[in-house]
Amino acid sequence: MMKSSPYRPVLSHRTVRRLLPGFALSSLGDGMAVVAVSWFAIELAPAADRAVWVAVAAAAYTLPGAFGALVLGRLLRDRAPTQLAGWDAALRACALGAIPIAYLLGVLGMGLYVVLLAASSVLHSWGQAGVYTLLARVLPERDHLAGNAVLSTIGSSCTVVGPMIAAPLIMWGGAATVIAVDAATFAVLAATFLLAIRTSSVPEPARDVDADADSDTASRATGFTVIRRNPTLLGLLALSFGFFFLFGPVYVALPLHVSEDLQGSAGQLAGFYTAFGVGAVIGGTLTGYLSQWRLWPTTIGIVIAFGAVMLPLGLDVPHMVALGSFAIAGLLWPPYSSLSTTLFQRSTTAALLPQVLAASSSVRVLSVPLGSALGGPLVAGFGAGDTLRLAAMGIVVLGLAAAATTALRTLTARRSASCQSPSPRRGD
Repeated sequence: MMKSSPYRPVLSHRTVRRLLPGFALSSLGDGMAVVAVSWFAIELAPAADRAVWVAVAAAAYTLPGAFGALVLGRLLRDRAPTQLAGWDAALRACALGAIPIAYLLGVLGMGLYVVLLAASSVLHSWGQAGVYTLLARVLPERDHLAGNAVLSTIGSSCTVVGPMIAAPLIMWGGAATVIAVDAATFAVLAATFLLAIRTSSVPEPARDVDADADSDTASRATGFTVIRRNPTLLGLLALSFGFFFLFGPVYVALPLHVSEDLQGSAGQLAGFYTAFGVGAVIGGTLTGYLSQWRLWPTTIGIVIAFGAVMLPLGLDVPHMVALGSFAIAGLLWPPYSSLSTTLFQRSTTAALLPQVLAASSSVRVLSVPLGSALGGPLVAGFGAGDTLRLAAMGIVVLGLAAAATTALRTLTARRSASCQSPSPRRGD
């Protein structure tokens, strides 16, 4: 089984083996920060404005990454993937490390806290792009999906374990302690790219005829420009934006559904998120075995299935049925992320891959908060249960629309090809 595992060539690769410990540690730090960032905002903010500041702090920890992907393209598009990932890790380590230092010095207020959180995330879309570009360059194409799945599984595991570690640390030393630990994990990742993975160990992209013919255009192109010119990438980006945007209201509706509709406790809500996380770990592990499947139809099918299994959440079903449905949704989450990243890797030239992946990452960073912002008015207008059902049905409709569009495009291409083929001569 080990010899036939799709993960064996990934885990045995020298460069990947050097990357994984630092990546896993920084992912654990991010999992801890999910709790610590909001909790520290609660500790710092005035009681009357806590809700606003918690939302601002959470946004500051993620949204500037989309801004960085948009405005820093000219400076970063030609950089090596190890530089992109290393600079992101170093910036996060410095900016996050400044937070507990300022707190100990007694100069940390909410304004400075938000500024430092925002600074820590400016390069994050480029850092993510650097990591996945590195995988695409050091691994053969057949191992891209398994490599992406390894990183996705690590991230999913850390979303389960990270909060469990953060809670006792907050009780022992406060939220500033957890943020200090998070900064230290990114310092380790930065050292990984500085000392363990040198730029010279990652092969440069091979130049092809098409890239040479259009080198001037390619050198000036941003990730969004490349995506706009490629129908496959544009469709994939639109599908990803819609999928994550429609899932955004769940972050608002599910807590209110548990507390108000079900009259449940915080422990019951935690049970939903734990079930999702456990499902995500299993789904990430299984993703590597999908390499023989057709990637684009599988990606669309996952979207349709995800929406379908989410429907019971807003219905009057037994608690265990709803919990199981959310766990299955979690199982489908990592395969979508890994498959869509693999599609980007296979549909883009190696030279343009960092720009394209940074653009894709920025869209994901933006789409979920935008969907969550929509969740407030939806819950106010329709209620938490109806909002969960609307989100689920919207995801199903999105997947069906993508399937119909793909089928129509394929049919049109076949008809065009048959019309252009020469007619057989008499007697042939």
